[in-house]
Amino acid sequence: MKILIINGPNLNLLGQREPGIYGSSSFDTYLADLRKRFADVDIEYFQSNIEGALIDKMQEVGFSYDGIVLNAGAYTHTSIALQDCIRSLKTPVIEVHISNVHQREEFRHKSMISCACKGVILGFGLDSYRLAIEALKG
Repeated sequence: MKILIINGPNLNLLGQREPGIYGSSSFDTYLADLRKRFADVDIEYFQSNIEGALIDKMQEVGFSYDGIVLNAGAYTHTSIALQDCIRSLKTPVIEVHISNVHQREEFRHKSMISCACKGVILGFGLDSYRLAIEALKG
């Protein structure tokens, strides 16, 4: 099984950025734990602050991988382009968020990509990624 985790803008700063919201662990540390936990799954990782790069990566793997776990960051709330991309893929996409966006600013309550995703997991910290992988494994 091959799964790609994609993190969008500013998520390269996990562990440093607003630890009260996003925690104090880097994603690299968490990714190593995920790979150990799911040794039977080939987990790849990609991060970009650029919307087009996220789309390019999803199109690259979206017809051959078993799943994509996507934290689109702030693009979640603005990007019709990401929604269109997700709709065009054969690979299922699960939207994840570290925080419970519904407990945050009003503008974060609307996702432009949820309607195109297989499911949405939010509010469980970095564990949201683990839950998404478990959902993809079925």
